[in-house]
Amino acid sequence: MELDDGAVNDLVSLGLSRYEALVYLALVRRESYTAAEAARAAQVPRQRVYDVLDALVRRQLAVPRPGRVTAFSAVAPELALARLMARQRQSLERLDQVSVALTRALSPVWNDGRTHTDPLDYIEVLRDPRAIAARFASIQEQAARELLSLCKPPFVAPPANTEGIEAVRRLRGAGGTARAVYTHDALADGEVLENVRRFAAAGEESRFAPALPIKLVVADASLVLCDMPDPVAETRTTTALFIEHPALAACLRTAFLAIWERAEDMPGTRPSTSSPSSTP
Repeated sequence: MELDDGAVNDLVSLGLSRYEALVYLALVRRESYTAAEAARAAQVPRQRVYDVLDALVRRQLAVPRPGRVTAFSAVAPELALARLMARQRQSLERLDQVSVALTRALSPVWNDGRTHTDPLDYIEVLRDPRAIAARFASIQEQAARELLSLCKPPFVAPPANTEGIEAVRRLRGAGGTARAVYTHDALADGEVLENVRRFAAAGEESRFAPALPIKLVVADASLVLCDMPDPVAETRTTTALFIEHPALAACLRTAFLAIWERAEDMPGTRPSTSSPSSTP
């Protein structure tokens, strides 16, 4: 009877090496084989067959037959397979014990990790103007109740900030508030002033101040985007911080409202609307 690779693979799945499976199947075909005969029948390298036969004997799957030349016989398949299955069960029981022990050891560590917060994992540092503009647009889009902005040059959002205008229109349509304070420079810049008017038409209130300490956006008293210009280097490059921290956001909201109270309406208007068409 020919035995195909399926039998070899099945024996391998029960814990034998491929050479051990090949030799065992060779031994099954005859009452006994010498080592040299087993190597030829199983097509296993002669130099390897001795180690393979020793392994089969240790596993109690083959027995040696002493004589002028030692021969080897296979243990009956039902007994051999029962022994292989018993070894697999023992191995699974050991793995189960290891699994239980590891679960007990790792579960407290995992639970502790869920409650641990990196002191800075709520702060994102942004240096690329495109990334700052994208984060600014994201905050405008996320705002559900209130969007407050301190706006001064340089602006990173595009002059025609249509996404921001739509965000303000959506926010006001939902009953929210959108307010922005600009520097007086905006009144002398035709492009910026036109953008302020577009935001005003969308429903944003705008005021003007001689100077602003920082560019800032606060959304829903929980999200903050602010610039952090180098206090020493005279450079137009800046670093922005995106912060998800309600306590800090509440504090900065209070600061915004103080600036808002001192700021002036646009000449010729009364509670007008405008928006951060530029990022803080």
